[in-house]
Amino acid sequence: MFSFSVPDVWEKIDTIEQACEASFKLKQPWTDIPEDPARDVLLLHPKEHPPKKGFATPEGQARMLHDLASIELQAMELGVRTLVEFPNAPEGFREELVAVTVSEAQHLRMCLEGIEALGYKWGDWPVHSALWRAVSSEDTLLDRILIVHRYLEGSGLDAGDTLIRRLEGTAGKDTIQKIVKQINFEEIGHVNFGSVWYREICRQNKIDATVDFPERMKSLRIRLPKRVEPVNRVLRTKAGFSEEEIKYYEDLRLDFLNRKS
Repeated sequence: MFSFSVPDVWEKIDTIEQACEASFKLKQPWTDIPEDPARDVLLLHPKEHPPKKGFATPEGQARMLHDLASIELQAMELGVRTLVEFPNAPEGFREELVAVTVSEAQHLRMCLEGIEALGYKWGDWPVHSALWRAVSSEDTLLDRILIVHRYLEGSGLDAGDTLIRRLEGTAGKDTIQKIVKQINFEEIGHVNFGSVWYREICRQNKIDATVDFPERMKSLRIRLPKRVEPVNRVLRTKAGFSEEEIKYYEDLRLDFLNRKS
């Protein structure tokens, strides 16, 4: 049985498939949602993390995979959390989210194995819980889909493409690039899952998605992590974003950059 209170990262991975198949589909009661899920490594606010080395060094590459592993771990846990908190979501949505959650676990495993291949280990650096804290027990299902799959994972598409380009020309890049490329490619499907179901649930509830999107984002953006990576129009389009939605995120990024300057 998957539990947010279990700190061991490998145990979380090992139990996720069994938990998804056995409990989520049967809609069994689970557990209370903690402020932060348990960790077997140091959990710190991102501003308190040590400086990073460049990708030209194995340590810099391992640190990048460590940061990515932390993101994939939170993505996996957020999948569980949505399944726990929305037991009456459409059955098709829940079944697809089970598959997405298992995929996040596989991404996490790839990152952890990549870190070890570079001579480092999980826990050599602190992690954060910014993605987990971006959601709330007060969310509606549309809120949750927009936050997790269209904002957080959508931003991950932009960041992943940047990582791939930054790894070009670095020693040992082939193995690391293979991991990042596979994750970034499969994340397109995860984000598109959110795009499809956001519009479908809007349709089922007779909500105009084109009107709801900017209004809902306006109410949610205050608690979302700020993103500075350029918006990748090609990947966003593949992941189901409309031209208007892409433009919204471009404007949101510019607004954040202007506030920093």
